[in-house]
Amino acid sequence: MRTLFARFVIGLTAAPLFVSMAMAQAGAAGENNMYNRLKNGGSGGPAPKRSVTGVWTGALEAIRPDVPPMTPLGQKLFSASKTDANAGWADANDPWKTCDPFGMPRSAVNEIRGISFAEMPDKIIVLHQYNRIWRDVWMDGRQLPKNVDQKGGPDSTWYGYSVGHWDGDYTLVIDTTGSDGSEWLDPRGYPHSAQGVFEERYTRVDHNHLEMTVTVNDPAIYTKPFVLGTSKFAWVPNQQSEEQICVPSQSIAYVNIISVPAVRKAEPSK
Repeated sequence: MRTLFARFVIGLTAAPLFVSMAMAQAGAAGENNMYNRLKNGGSGGPAPKRSVTGVWTGALEAIRPDVPPMTPLGQKLFSASKTDANAGWADANDPWKTCDPFGMPRSAVNEIRGISFAEMPDKIIVLHQYNRIWRDVWMDGRQLPKNVDQKGGPDSTWYGYSVGHWDGDYTLVIDTTGSDGSEWLDPRGYPHSAQGVFEERYTRVDHNHLEMTVTVNDPAIYTKPFVLGTSKFAWVPNQQSEEQICVPSQSIAYVNIISVPAVRKAEPSK
């Protein structure tokens, strides 16, 4: 079994100690080799109507545009974020550092090399390969809760509450709210509130190709809705998912053995 920590240790012989955890998780050249092999493999025929069921592979990360201006609350929350890019992994407070749940919508745009869909009565299950997370997407016409974390309403959860519908025959639309506000939108440290609504659109272009767009609508934090990320996925012929687990003990060991000593080594001698 290839573990993250094993890759970190092996990488020490060929890379600087301060290589970021994000790059270490990305694999060789920061790419998903399976997706690269399959993305240009032909259409496989027309897309089946109203079905995205199956195992798909994608790029490591979604393409993420800039975000719009934030509200004063958003700016306050964002100022507390210490990312790998601006603070270094040793001092970052990214929830990823200790393998905390990504939540939504981060699971839809970060570490997205594998995703699967399965149909069940009245709902579709979305299975995220990273950390083997699954989400219930209710397709029975129910509405999203509008009073999360308020009197009489449900509590926020790591992955919130999701409902879905079909837009035509080839686009699955998933709306999610109630995702815990302690999470980030993505590795850039952008915040969100538990009342934010996140829309995922999965369009099946043909049998072998799926396109995704994730939109954020969170007026407590951002001044207008915006596209958080886009990505493309390819059908996996053997329908096998890979194991991709963030192990807390290994992540902590990485910080203690690699990140912290690298920072100390870089500090000027007193």
